[in-house]
Amino acid sequence: MKDGQFKEGEKVLRAKIDMSSPNINMRDPVIYRIKYAHHHQTGDEWCIYPMYDFAHPIGDAIEEITHSMCAIEYEDHRPLYNWVVDVCGFENHPRQIEYESKAVDGWNDPRLLTIQGLKRRGVSADAINNFLSEAGVSKNNALVEMSMFEHFIREDLNRHAPRAMAVLNPIKVILDNLPDDYNELCDIEINPNDENTGVRQVPFTKEIFIEAEDFSLNPPPKFFRMKVGGEVRLKGAYIIQCVSVDQGC
Repeated sequence: MKDGQFKEGEKVLRAKIDMSSPNINMRDPVIYRIKYAHHHQTGDEWCIYPMYDFAHPIGDAIEEITHSMCAIEYEDHRPLYNWVVDVCGFENHPRQIEYESKAVDGWNDPRLLTIQGLKRRGVSADAINNFLSEAGVSKNNALVEMSMFEHFIREDLNRHAPRAMAVLNPIKVILDNLPDDYNELCDIEINPNDENTGVRQVPFTKEIFIEAEDFSLNPPPKFFRMKVGGEVRLKGAYIIQCVSVDQGC
């Protein structure tokens, strides 16, 4: 076969394991076949190539993969995967785990730490590259905390993400020294770290809303948000003072 004496499909190399096994993959699986194709690295030097079930466990063991994630249809192939690793004498023994049906949507599932999954989650290439640059490359086994990766994601978002504001749990604030029809447009930067993103305009009127957690009737020490008699500065607007509270509103 290696010398090219046979045609494609004429001969194969099988692993004679256990012909009485109830798992057909563990009887006499094909591990090499003939393929006359130009290889991008070896050219026409080889005409025999390993089957996936043979190459997969060997590649994982050589690369010191700890967990090999496969689709559920590979569950019956797991005994062969383990057999190949064992008979080849690898000290590193990867664990093959099959995903249950519909557990993930594919390689681009945002729950996975694949490049496609991270991209779908919204993680930028810059964040990934900066993380890899900081983590470095080593031949030794190492564990990196997920929080380190998340730091570079936040850092990238802080530089590039447009800002927005929303009041989820509102408290009404009435500015009693303004006329009822007062309406001023205040400029708020879209990204304080990138002046090229420009500004957006937010209306400032007699009645505005703030977050409930930004106000306290009985504030603890060093409470720097709104309280009776205290002053706060509104984002993009003015300093206001709380002079009274109407809890019946």
